[in-house]
Amino acid sequence: MIVNEHWKSDPEKHDYPAAHDYLSLIVAEALATTLVDALRNAPLVHRKAKDLLRASRLASLPDSNVHVAKDLEKVRKGERLSPVLLVRGDASVGAPLEIADGYHRICASNHLDEDADIPCRLVDLPHR
Repeated sequence: MIVNEHWKSDPEKHDYPAAHDYLSLIVAEALATTLVDALRNAPLVHRKAKDLLRASRLASLPDSNVHVAKDLEKVRKGERLSPVLLVRGDASVGAPLEIADGYHRICASNHLDEDADIPCRLVDLPHR
């Protein structure tokens, strides 16, 4: 039996601090704050799990991963998943898409249907 995931229309409040924690490891604190503020106001777009993984250059975690398994169980129970938070990469300089929050949800979705659309909030790095 195929179970399709269902998504919330807005990220959870705790997703933004989690995104900030991650982003502050790869960019300066001030820029991490700017990006998270932009993510809060970004429109919802939809992208396929397989494309998000390819653009981020990350492999899909196995369904046995504790966090992926937890998200798969939520889907089986009919619970809605939170949209993912992304910072666009830049192929011209070899920078991949950054998954600021939601990697495990993307992996869970990929296990269910790699072609399913995942709701995302996607922002660009500010120009310098």
